[in-house]
Amino acid sequence: MPTIVAVANEKGGVAKTTTTLSLGAALVETGQEVLVVDLDAQANLTLALGIDPAKLRRSVANLLLESAGPVSVSRETGIPGLDIIPSNAEMGLAERFLPIRQNYEYTLRRALREMEPLYYDTIILDCPPFLGAVTLNALTSADLLLIPTQAEYFSIHALKNMMSQVRRIRSQSNPKLTYRLLLTMLDRRNRTHRTLSEQLRTTFGSGVLQTTIDTDTKLRESPIAGLPIIHYAPKSRATLQYRSLAQEIIQYVQETTTQPA
Repeated sequence: MPTIVAVANEKGGVAKTTTTLSLGAALVETGQEVLVVDLDAQANLTLALGIDPAKLRRSVANLLLESAGPVSVSRETGIPGLDIIPSNAEMGLAERFLPIRQNYEYTLRRALREMEPLYYDTIILDCPPFLGAVTLNALTSADLLLIPTQAEYFSIHALKNMMSQVRRIRSQSNPKLTYRLLLTMLDRRNRTHRTLSEQLRTTFGSGVLQTTIDTDTKLRESPIAGLPIIHYAPKSRATLQYRSLAQEIIQYVQETTTQPA
């Protein structure tokens, strides 16, 4: 079965979508087949891959609300090996109507399990910036929760709710869920950033990935071009860092899957 990675944080503006797209492209570069799933009604991941949400006939909303098969709503992108299940404004309905269904938190997991296991090596779920029904579905589906966070007070404060959510998910719907923190938009010249990043590593230890993503103007430009940073600026610092992240995730998955039961 593919490894399912949920990229989530209730704090907005911490590079969730950028990380989903860049990590997906970096994994493809290693030879993997990757599916990214846009679970946000704002559809930023969909837009970043050059797809107009307003012109979509089918989206992830059809998968969650109408039991459409994942293959029927997935699309190829301009990057061979990288596919997407896109989103549009209809995803806003999911937060309203999913919770009225019995065992609704398993909806996405059941849908993804319908896929032929050999289709993809990794599936990455780009979650909305709040801990609602859709994010609950993503965390119930995931093997690994990747939490992008800035070395800023409000971002770190939001981690309390994320950790509470992780404990809830483990106790109720997905006992095997693990997590890793990813420091994003890091300014190494900023003393506060350095201090808070050190505090995070002290508090969470190995729960913080070694790779960090520094501030890089190329990261802001790449979505406008409809390309992941790896294709937009192949020699940029951000590209090197997301390649490093991909290798760290691959190593983590290999280590966890080879551990004895």
